[in-house]
Amino acid sequence: MGPRCVISQRAVLCASTHRVSDPDFELVLRPIVLGAGCWIAAEAFVGPGIQLGDGAVLGARAALFDNAVPMGIYRGNPAVLLKERRFTQS
Repeated sequence: MGPRCVISQRAVLCASTHRVSDPDFELVLRPIVLGAGCWIAAEAFVGPGIQLGDGAVLGARAALFDNAVPMGIYRGNPAVLLKERRFTQS
């Protein structure tokens, strides 16, 4: 997890899965990587092995199953790229 990341309430980061071809459902670890300045909004889900680029945002209740590009804003289930995040001057 990079610096300045925000993980909001009830978000789920699921960093493992199970091998469905195994009758014992062997655990398979798949780490998640969050770049600097990412935001995972309330009740969002990040699937196993996913990488979020620097500044990426995952909207509330969205479910991310593919990598997120830097500064991308995602929403929906499955999450799709909505637009590029841009910072404003104050």
